[in-house]
Amino acid sequence: MAIFTSFVNKLSRFLDKLAGLFLSAMVLLMVANIVLRELFHKPFLGTYELVSLFSAALIGLALAYCAVQNGHIAVTIVTDRLPRIPKALVESAVNIIGFCFWGVTSWQVIEYGRSLMESGVVSPTTQIPFYPFVFLVAFGIFNLCLVLLIHSAQSLKKVVMEVECRNRRADRSIDIFNIDNA
Repeated sequence: MAIFTSFVNKLSRFLDKLAGLFLSAMVLLMVANIVLRELFHKPFLGTYELVSLFSAALIGLALAYCAVQNGHIAVTIVTDRLPRIPKALVESAVNIIGFCFWGVTSWQVIEYGRSLMESGVVSPTTQIPFYPFVFLVAFGIFNLCLVLLIHSAQSLKKVVMEVECRNRRADRSIDIFNIDNA
């Protein structure tokens, strides 16, 4: 499990850096567009399309690393008041539900990308195919699924360890009362 976790964390970090490159490209493109428009009265054609495509890729690729860092918003008003075992069970259930939801989403985004690829849909101005960006988003979502799977396993491990710890404590307390006076 440690090797798999390490692989997923490194992949998430790599995809996050790739998302950062898309963000940098967006900024450079927008600045270049403004400069070209103001100085030469010739804007960079397709800026809106490229920024839209880059934004989709950026968001899809950055999701998993945000989850690795537990950076997503979580409302914990109720779970903060729960004991450790129920809290870990709720965390695990939420992660499993998220895994299922994002797994289906990833699958459907892949199907959408395949339909775009087969139909040859391209952007109107730059004629860039949409499907590579859709596949990047699907891959980012799939990686998010892997992160949620790891978080689920870690939460379930907390439950098992807590139950074992309680059982050991209970066994010790029973042993105290069963001392033989021979």
